[in-house]
Amino acid sequence: MAPVSKADKKAAVDAAAWMFNVVTSVGIIIVNKALMATYGYSFATTLTGLHFATTTLMTLVLRCLGYIQPSHLPFSELLRFILFANFSIVGMNVSLMWNSVGFYQIAKLSMIPVSCLLEMVFDKIRYSRDTKLSIGLVLVGVGVCTVTDVSVNTKGFVAAFVAVWSTALQQYYVHYLQRKYSLNSFNLLGHTAPAQAATLLVVGPFLDYWLTEKRVDMYDYNLVSVLFITLSCTIAIGTNLSQFICIGRFTAVSFQVLGHMKTILVLIMGFFFFGREGLNLHVVVGMIIAVLGMIWYGNASSKPGGKERRSYSLPTTRQQKLGAASDSDDNEDKA
Repeated sequence: MAPVSKADKKAAVDAAAWMFNVVTSVGIIIVNKALMATYGYSFATTLTGLHFATTTLMTLVLRCLGYIQPSHLPFSELLRFILFANFSIVGMNVSLMWNSVGFYQIAKLSMIPVSCLLEMVFDKIRYSRDTKLSIGLVLVGVGVCTVTDVSVNTKGFVAAFVAVWSTALQQYYVHYLQRKYSLNSFNLLGHTAPAQAATLLVVGPFLDYWLTEKRVDMYDYNLVSVLFITLSCTIAIGTNLSQFICIGRFTAVSFQVLGHMKTILVLIMGFFFFGREGLNLHVVVGMIIAVLGMIWYGNASSKPGGKERRSYSLPTTRQQKLGAASDSDDNEDKA
């Protein structure tokens, strides 16, 4: 049997990471939809706080077992990340309340061009024509699937604007922090999850009351609803971890583009579990367009020049001097 190359190993790990993220993300959406629609638990921000509290417990256990090594993340960087992440969660919840479902979906789609802009500005990334066109095809396909009624108002637009930019910045920052401080996904979660849990569990009940006019402490908890909340929190550990793994291995743009496969799967699962009245020709066509766009993006971005960091070459005279110095050093080594 021929030995497995590094490229094959990387491809296998990449595929496993994507599958891990897709399965956990789709699973948590289905569980949360059942929890909120069937059992009336409409406290989304508080539930997210519980997700991060559970993730915090996981990181503490792994640290005690020695699977997470001590690492350092400056407080200023942690604070910046928490601001982006929490504004993302709050902004999305408020945007969904103040906007039509159609405009909410359009706002979510706009995260891809915003993430592209961040990579172009901060990382000097350049996209080929095919990569740009493939991203556009994904946006068109998902838009056809999900965008129906579109109406917008001033406060809804502001909420969507905050949600989109904070989410794009949060996802960009995940990749940035892992790269700058040599943090793996477990290390970064160990720093961020406790802070997010604490802030969301404090703010969440008040925000949820403002959005729903219901108090989380007055909810009629029973065995089935508690089991669903526990299941949601358990799956959230995998969702949070897989998000950090995927963004760390790839970029925020790739995570957004290929992540729309989750949107397609959620639609399909929704048709099976919650009724098929939404399954029509234009939705199926949109799914096909989006999947073709994702395949095209994966192929285009992996080609040389499909997505690359700009390199600024030194002046010719400077390069010649460095080349001469390098040759001199080589000759000395050989001597």
